[in-house]
Amino acid sequence: MHVLHLYKDYYPVFGGIENHIRQLAEGLRMWGVETQVLVTNTANHTTQETIGGVPVLKTARQLNISSAPVSLPFFPAVRRLEKAVDIAHLHMPYPPGELAQLLCGRSPRLVATYHSDIVRQRVLGALYRPFLWQVLRRVDLIAVSNPVYIQDSSFLRAHANKCRVIHFGIDLERFERTPTVEAQAARWRARWPGQRLVLFVGRLRHYKGVDVLIEAATHLPNDVEVLIVGVGPLGAALRQQAQRSGVADRVHFLGELSDEEVTTLYHAADIFVLPSTNRAETFGIVQLEAMACGAPVVCTELGTGTSYVNQHGVTGLVVPPNEPAALAAALRELLDDPVQRQAFGAAGRRRVEQEFTRQEMLRRVLAFYEEALHQ
Repeated sequence: MHVLHLYKDYYPVFGGIENHIRQLAEGLRMWGVETQVLVTNTANHTTQETIGGVPVLKTARQLNISSAPVSLPFFPAVRRLEKAVDIAHLHMPYPPGELAQLLCGRSPRLVATYHSDIVRQRVLGALYRPFLWQVLRRVDLIAVSNPVYIQDSSFLRAHANKCRVIHFGIDLERFERTPTVEAQAARWRARWPGQRLVLFVGRLRHYKGVDVLIEAATHLPNDVEVLIVGVGPLGAALRQQAQRSGVADRVHFLGELSDEEVTTLYHAADIFVLPSTNRAETFGIVQLEAMACGAPVVCTELGTGTSYVNQHGVTGLVVPPNEPAALAAALRELLDDPVQRQAFGAAGRRRVEQEFTRQEMLRRVLAFYEEALHQ
């Protein structure tokens, strides 16, 4: 079986979708599937690379429209590469990629992973909608990370018969509490001795709710440090907000860290928080990573999949979005109850082991491909 993955970016670009595609492309090769990746480059030239054993073609990028990179060479590359594959696997939303598929796609079978609706970009969303419907009509099957989102998205709801739930999965071995990890976690805690640590990991984008977290920090005790890992377009504005709010000494922007450093921070933190504010957040893979490390989670209820992953009263707490006081109250509740934190953390680890492993994800994706081929 030969599968081509199509999206806008790939490793080493940081992001949940990019990392998911990498896990599929590298993992399925170990299961005998020939995989390759077609994305756009971050510069205006085309490169052919092999990353983790996976052939990756990155076509020259000419411009960006509402965070959607446009690459004219991407279109003929779709036509050329799809002639030699059994399945083309779209990762949506990426409007130029879907348009290229409609105009140039030639694969015998077409499947998609539907990661998210376009939520904020109204003009782009309006332009995108007509050919989004065409793509969803054309695809043979649609992978969705959780059952809640099939009913939450009007686009998916109309094609529910094509949808298959395939949980995102993570490699549990990466998150084991080894003596080395524990020693490194202790070094993180030693940077703020006697303090309690609340951790956020993610891109600094509009829907991640870091601004709400900073406001919530003004309602937290002085012995609570908020650690923010990640970079993004709102970085400078968020730092200014922390200064204006008087919490710059307790809100720490740690930048982009290695996978190993992030893992040790999950183990060092008392609580992991995902304060996302709108439906652009459909799952939150970082929640799985924190839960795999035994961290209790506080997230927001968006009607998508965030509270499907982090179950209220089981693995953590779920609060309304865009409400700093409610977020702060949930954080204080858990910070003041170490027994409950430990219980939530243990339950989260069990939930990941049972439902969200990388091996289970790969097994389901392989069955997904087989179903598409034999329809």
